[in-house]
Amino acid sequence: MDQIKLPFYARLALILIAIGLVLVLLSVGRSIFIPLFFGLLVALLLYPLVRRFEKWHMGRGLSIFLAILLFFLSFALLVYLFSIQIADFAGDIPKLQARINEVTTELQHWISKKYHVNRAQQLDYINKSTSSILNNVAASIGSTFLGVMEFLIWGVFVVFYAFFILYYRKMLTSFLQSLFHPHDRDQVGQVVMQTRTVINSYMIGLLTEMSILLVVNSVVFLVLGLKYALLMALLASVLNIVPYLGIYTATIICMIITFANTTGNEALIVGGVMIGIHFLDANILMPRIVGGRVKMNPFITLIAVVAGNLLWGISGMFLFIPLTAIIKIISERVEELKPWAILIGEEQKEKLPPLPPPEQEKKEETL
Repeated sequence: MDQIKLPFYARLALILIAIGLVLVLLSVGRSIFIPLFFGLLVALLLYPLVRRFEKWHMGRGLSIFLAILLFFLSFALLVYLFSIQIADFAGDIPKLQARINEVTTELQHWISKKYHVNRAQQLDYINKSTSSILNNVAASIGSTFLGVMEFLIWGVFVVFYAFFILYYRKMLTSFLQSLFHPHDRDQVGQVVMQTRTVINSYMIGLLTEMSILLVVNSVVFLVLGLKYALLMALLASVLNIVPYLGIYTATIICMIITFANTTGNEALIVGGVMIGIHFLDANILMPRIVGGRVKMNPFITLIAVVAGNLLWGISGMFLFIPLTAIIKIISERVEELKPWAILIGEEQKEKLPPLPPPEQEKKEETL
């Protein structure tokens, strides 16, 4: 059967319409897709462990249950350590408020001396601004509480999604293959296998990088004699998962924590140290541990992070990177989608022709 070849403008219009519909679907169905995709990532991460348990002649259900239990206990340990540090830091919040009041007083004195604006005018402006800020803070506290509850509910669904994806993995693979022509089913199986391998190695690499950063940051902060060194190291390593934006958010938070207990100079030192560690991570650890597994260029990665934030919030900033990697793998296998694989992937270095031998160069010059 002959295929209908549409002109370029018609194909471009259909592509844009399809992209728009997909984005609308992802935005409307975020409550379904976010935990489902997290469950898929957890299932791909735990698949090698499940296979190892099954080789030890354990049942499929028991193998999956043990793998998810180990994952949950590891995650719970991380949350426990983080919560202990947060509880300790909560006792120093009055110190932080006192330090902020001192800085505010000094700033008011400087403004009054520099711009001749008396403290009464400054306080009047601050009071007007504070009323709106308090309203925003109250709203943010409510949204934060709802966000925590939503996160806990999603966590339950993630566990069930991961369990059933692992339990019915053969059926799901057969379903995907049955959607295509029999001649293409082998290629579909290769895409599924490559996707599983890439995402699994990406998740393992990400956890490895996080562990290395946790150890390095903890050692550096302890050597500097900083209070809440483990808390700041956990923040830096966890937020580093979000490309480009996470490390700067962690740096600001760690500087505030340091400023609450020490001086402004030490806070600046912490900021400089964290940026230095991030520079080493971005140029040494990331390319070797994580970068070689996904193979996406930084431009598309940044677009994926921004688009994920717009559609799915903070979760999307993390999830859209492996999602884009899956799109790249599929595009590499489908002839019509190969231009998208080129756009998402890394730039290929052009091979220059070999230089002619010296004798041939002399002959060409004489001619």
